[in-house]
Amino acid sequence: MTTVPTDITVGDYTVSTEPLRVDVDVVHRYLSHQSYWAAGRSREVVARSIDNSALVAGAYDPAGEMVGFARMVTDRATFAWLCDVFVLDQHTGHGLGVALVAALVEHPDVVDVKRQLLATGDAHELYRRFGYAALDDPARWMARPGTTN
Repeated sequence: MTTVPTDITVGDYTVSTEPLRVDVDVVHRYLSHQSYWAAGRSREVVARSIDNSALVAGAYDPAGEMVGFARMVTDRATFAWLCDVFVLDQHTGHGLGVALVAALVEHPDVVDVKRQLLATGDAHELYRRFGYAALDDPARWMARPGTTN
């Protein structure tokens, strides 16, 4: 399935689902050095994760520099996982986090996907806006921890 990129204007910023606009170096720098969930992740792993995600969204300042990112791993039919959502500190407060999440969870390729998951340690209120909630029966879910990021 080919996804047609979309752009959303948020004040002076743009949120785009065009994968070719993603600056892997910005994403790697944030994830490996500033995030709590991907500390130490290699650039190679970040690049591979972006390349193999079904949907990506980037937030860009007026000069076109990437200032935020999110990605969704999905089969576009039954399951989607929203992950690696961030906005650089100096660009928070402009609604970019909300716009990044909206660009992905409201995307035509996944809007009807029944099971959409994510994990967060600090942004519960953001995701509740989009209908995310704690698992009804977490005992049914299992995880297989990996050995790398």
